[in-house]
Amino acid sequence: MRLQPNRSLSKAYGFPGTACISVNEEAIHGIPGRRVLKSGDWVKLDLTAEKGGFVADAAITLPVGDVSNTGYLLAQCAQEAFHEGARCARAGNRVYDIGRAVERLVRKSGFAVMKELCGHGVGRTIHEEPCVPNYFDNRHKTKLTEGLVLTIEPIIAAGSGQEELLDDGWTIRTADRSLAAHFEHTIVVTRGMPILLTAAA
Repeated sequence: MRLQPNRSLSKAYGFPGTACISVNEEAIHGIPGRRVLKSGDWVKLDLTAEKGGFVADAAITLPVGDVSNTGYLLAQCAQEAFHEGARCARAGNRVYDIGRAVERLVRKSGFAVMKELCGHGVGRTIHEEPCVPNYFDNRHKTKLTEGLVLTIEPIIAAGSGQEELLDDGWTIRTADRSLAAHFEHTIVVTRGMPILLTAAA
């Protein structure tokens, strides 16, 4: 099965592109344009796809040319934090168990979670319940059930983790201009390890 970029979702939300491309301090929702990437940049690619009326969502952070060690550590941390969160995404656990695992690893690595940005349920539309924070918040106590489809997406920063919205109304970057990283997959909750829908076996 081949997944196609979800242009209908782009139109529904008003986003002016079919993929989000965010660079360096930009964390999410960067608008594709004429900017030329250069050696040392870190690029976040975030894409939704639709097949048979169902939606999936995934993101990755990639280096361009010769990059800083901090960037490598940050991107690696985001990926590892995803896997830590995924280990907690089992039927019977709570949504906050995912956030606690993500936040613990990110803090241990010396980085910060961007707390206003989170994972989410996904299915017929791109953003469904439940909200899946990347930090522990006992208000998010929804019990995970077998078959629930959601995204886990650590969005983290090398600095404070505070964010700001750019004038384009879409792009969110770190307020202190520190590097940001984003790693995301769509998963299905089971009684054991979740099924990764957007990752190769």
